[in-house]
Amino acid sequence: MHFRDRADAGRRLGDALKARYGDRDDVLILGLPRGGVPIAFEVAQILNAPLDIFVVRKLGVPGHEELAMGAMASGGAIVFNDEVVQSLGIPQNAIDRVIARERRELERREREYRGNRPPIDVSARTVILVDDGLATGATMHAAVQAVRASGPAGIVIAVPVAAAATVTRLRPFVDDLVCINIPESFFAVSAWYDNFSQTTDEEVSSMVSH
Repeated sequence: MHFRDRADAGRRLGDALKARYGDRDDVLILGLPRGGVPIAFEVAQILNAPLDIFVVRKLGVPGHEELAMGAMASGGAIVFNDEVVQSLGIPQNAIDRVIARERRELERREREYRGNRPPIDVSARTVILVDDGLATGATMHAAVQAVRASGPAGIVIAVPVAAAATVTRLRPFVDDLVCINIPESFFAVSAWYDNFSQTTDEEVSSMVSH
């Protein structure tokens, strides 16, 4: 299953969620910027639910930033990939520098996207966390842990496409996981979209303030 773009993927995902989560006054949609927000926007429209953002930043290995040693989420939750940290022998002072840099960027993005509006209270809500796909799942795992600390009624992961091993690993941490395409050969999230152009900060801000 391929998607034309994020809007198409969001509409299909929304349709898959509608029977269980549509028109419920306890449901809140949280999109992971940037790429998850156009998906979440469509889902929120279909489910008739409020939309907000939930910022997550990858913690890249110093000198090899594309390799995640962990992730940080809104609210301060940090998840480490202990296998990566230990196997590479990354010193604590280097980890601390990455955390400080990504915390600044996380806070900047929250100001950029939300302005002066406070985050929507997730307590006693069923929170649906939406991204455009799951590869390693490190950022989504961080988001789940951060949201869990705020006392929601339930947490749902909803994505158009994901690696099978990642779905298996994350499912025990949430109340429900909805993914409409779990290919046998995953490759990368972008491989399942005809148009996977980068979502801009301006697009994220306009969708969240809609």
